[in-house]
Amino acid sequence: MIEKLIRNDETLKKWRRFKARRLAVISCWLVGISCIFSFSAEFWANSKPLYLRYDNHTYFPVLVDYHPSLFGVQNAMVMNYRELELDEGDTIIWPVIQWDPFESNHEVDAYPSAPSSENWMGTDDRGRDILTRLLYGLRYSITFSFLVWVLTFVVGTLLGGVMGYFGGRTDFWGQRVVEVLSTVPQFFLLIIIISIFKPTLLLLVLLSSLFGWISISYYVRGEYLKNRKKEFVEAARALGAGNIRIFFKHLLPNSLSPIITFSPFVIAGNVVSLASLDYLGFGLTPPTPSWGELLNQAQKHFTEGWWLAVYPSLALFFTLTMLSLIGEGVRDAMDPKD
Repeated sequence: MIEKLIRNDETLKKWRRFKARRLAVISCWLVGISCIFSFSAEFWANSKPLYLRYDNHTYFPVLVDYHPSLFGVQNAMVMNYRELELDEGDTIIWPVIQWDPFESNHEVDAYPSAPSSENWMGTDDRGRDILTRLLYGLRYSITFSFLVWVLTFVVGTLLGGVMGYFGGRTDFWGQRVVEVLSTVPQFFLLIIIISIFKPTLLLLVLLSSLFGWISISYYVRGEYLKNRKKEFVEAARALGAGNIRIFFKHLLPNSLSPIITFSPFVIAGNVVSLASLDYLGFGLTPPTPSWGELLNQAQKHFTEGWWLAVYPSLALFFTLTMLSLIGEGVRDAMDPKD
C-alpha cells in the first residue's frame, strides 16, 4: 500500500513537471489533432460527398459505395459525383478538400501544377493533390512509427530485463550477441531485404524492428541491474514471490524511466526512417501516399516544382519538432534530480 502511494505521488510530480513545459503540452495537442485529422481524412479530403440528398433519397457516399445505376448512370462502374446533375430539391455536401489521394486533376495543363484555388498546395507529377497526400501520408507515418516503437520496446525490455535480472552467464552471453548484432549495418541490410520482397507496411515494420530493440535493451538492462538488489525486491522474494512476479510487478514499473523518456525521440526517428525508405524507393508501394515519395519527386522536378520540396519538408520539420519538444518535456519530467 505504501509503495503504491509513493508511486502515485511520484507520478503526480512528474505530470506537473511535464505540464510546466508549455511547448511540450502544446506539441502534444498539435500532434493529437493532426493524427485525428489524418486518421479521419476521408471526411476532410475525398472525391465523394459527405451527404447527398438525391431524388428524395438520402445517401452517404463517403461511407458507402453506391452503384452508378442508382443515379441513372448505366455505362460506368464507379460513380463520378462531380458529374451528377442535381435538381432544386437535391442537396450535396462536399468535404473541405474535394480530392482523394489517388485522383488526378485533369483540368490543369501540365504536371506537376502550381498551387491554385483547386489544389491549395499544388499537384505532384501525376496530378494528385499534395495537401491530400500529405494528410493521408501522416497516417502511414504514425502507424509505422508507433508499431515499430511497440515491437522494439517490448522485445528490448524483455531481453534487456532478462539479462539484467539474472546476470551471470545469461548477461554475459546475451551481451555478446547484442554486441555482434549492433555491428551489423542495419539500414543497408534493411534495404537489401526489402529489395528482395514486395514491401508492405507490415513487412517494413517487422524488418525495422529486427535491430531496433538493441538500443533500449542497454538501458533496461542497466535499470534491472541497479534495482534487482534493492530492498523492495528482497522483501518480495522473502514473501515468496517468484521470478516472473518480481520481474513484471516489482522491477518493470520501477525500470520504465528510459522507456518513457526515449519514446518520443524513437517515434520521431521512425518517421524519418520511413520517409528515407520512401525517398530511396524501398518504402511503401506506390501509389500509397508518402512524404518521402513526394520528396523523391521534388528531386526530379526541383526547377519547375518547388512546392514538391517545400510542403513535404515543412510537414516533416513540424512533425519532428513537435515530437522532439514532447521528448524534452518527458525527459525533464522523468529527471530524478528535480
